[in-house]
Amino acid sequence: MDEVNVVVAHSERATLRVGDVFLKVDADQARIDVEVGAMALAPVPTPEVLWRRPPVLALAAVRGTALGRLGEPSAASPAAWAAAGAAVRRLHDAPLPPWPGRRRRDPDELAAELDAECEALVTSGVLPADLVTRNRRVAEAALRAWTPVFAHGDLQIDHVFVVGAEVTGVIDWSEAGRGDALFDLATLTLGHEARLGDLLVGYGADVDLDVLRAWWSVRGLLGVRWLVEHGFDPFAPGCEVDVLKSRV
Repeated sequence: MDEVNVVVAHSERATLRVGDVFLKVDADQARIDVEVGAMALAPVPTPEVLWRRPPVLALAAVRGTALGRLGEPSAASPAAWAAAGAAVRRLHDAPLPPWPGRRRRDPDELAAELDAECEALVTSGVLPADLVTRNRRVAEAALRAWTPVFAHGDLQIDHVFVVGAEVTGVIDWSEAGRGDALFDLATLTLGHEARLGDLLVGYGADVDLDVLRAWWSVRGLLGVRWLVEHGFDPFAPGCEVDVLKSRV
């Protein structure tokens, strides 16, 4: 008999694995609507939708292994990283989805959110003031106008699966929409800066590295408190806090 494995669980959503089936339980059905819609439109391999009975979405497992894990060295080859870059480029070159996306879109909106979160990080004592201040300065480069692309929106390294040098699946599309291409690239390489060159070989476009690195700081600053409050450990070696420290 297959066991039920909890992949992730917190107050907003939970994902369970039973054999080769993933069950996603989400209190926000708009996120599931986006996930199903994005997988139908994305020009890259995605999980098969088996069935949907709100609040549950059942997805088939994809072949292969994750490109890597945050906090661990990636065992994937340079060719696998290049293949991931090519897949992301296909997504970014695809027609825009009809919905705007759940991620923040306006530079002023992002700046206000970032400033409020930086103040909270310091006031609560989660991070030292000098670390927050220096990363807020680095993050400034991300606060600019950008041309929207079809973006995944949460392209973490363990959301891309490969077999050899083939991308076999990209998972977790609930944040997909019209977004900043460099945000996707920064999310995928967070904590794996040494693999950025391999990724860009496949992506095949000029990338403003200052902006990409700025997104690393933005993700860390906006994510640390949420991660702590939801039972994750951003202070683990190689994770978000170490990324913030590497920016200064």
